[in-house]
Amino acid sequence: MKKKNGILSNIGLKILSVALAISLWFFVTYQGQSEMAIDAHLEFKNVPEGLEILRQDIKKVSLNIRGHERLLNALMPTDARVVIDMSDAKKGEAVYYFDKDNVIIPRTIKVQRIEPVSIRVTMDKSISKTVPVRVAVVGTPEKGYRVKSIVVNPSSVTIEGAKTELARIAFLRTEHIDITGIDADVVQNAKLHTGGMNIRTNIAEVTVTIRITNR
Repeated sequence: MKKKNGILSNIGLKILSVALAISLWFFVTYQGQSEMAIDAHLEFKNVPEGLEILRQDIKKVSLNIRGHERLLNALMPTDARVVIDMSDAKKGEAVYYFDKDNVIIPRTIKVQRIEPVSIRVTMDKSISKTVPVRVAVVGTPEKGYRVKSIVVNPSSVTIEGAKTELARIAFLRTEHIDITGIDADVVQNAKLHTGGMNIRTNIAEVTVTIRITNR
């Protein structure tokens, strides 16, 4: 009687061993796997010089992601972002499409779905101009006292941004300075308030001197 070929001997046992190995691999790989939804911030790169983003119809992108539950729970909001290449941008409105390849996220986490898959962006010319600073004062001094003068240093700031946006800005205000009940001069650093507009300032704060005198 002939012996069975070594490769074919115990073939059933070998198939079972391979099947068990594959099952074990799947179990180890997917054990503790979970899915969750997060919002990813948009990041624009390669914006042409002399242009600014005036408007965009979305601010965040919703992602469905999969990975080990421990890694998902440790994910920070800054760990996921969608990068949009603006190198071919021109003045005016255009639609930019993106997909999973545009998502920056830790490599151990997989993106299952992305929504939406496009953004409408309006580009405008970038300019700068100088505007005065106005101090926002609230409250009134102690009874018998009054504000003699308000001095802000510097008295003006340079702002940069989209031409259409800057055209609406005649001045910048400081954050509120409360003078309720004071009876002496006040010198205070105050941050500039941009009103939520997408502009940049050459300085972040100014020094305000409020002089108080008797009535």
